[in-house]
Amino acid sequence: MAKIKGHISINIENCKGCELCVEECPQDSLKMSDHINTQGYHYALLVQDNCTGCTNCALVCPEAIITVYRQNKNKIKKVPVAIISNVTENITINVS
Repeated sequence: MAKIKGHISINIENCKGCELCVEECPQDSLKMSDHINTQGYHYALLVQDNCTGCTNCALVCPEAIITVYRQNKNKIKKVPVAIISNVTENITINVS
């Protein structure tokens, strides 16, 4: 079976440094930056290349600023699997 490789994109200018994504990452792929964004917050960064695209970080992000991608190890194309935005009320998300 091919190993799934993940990658995330974080809108660091909108990150408020809550650290929820760092706590929920089972691979410890994220950490908080030593630098601050234009809003004055330390922001989350992808620091290890061991992301599996599990989507935990995107699901817990209260600002909905994390996009998760997955790619099959044998394929180059990345496919977004979690894009959460403009949440105005409770939502239910199923990830397969």
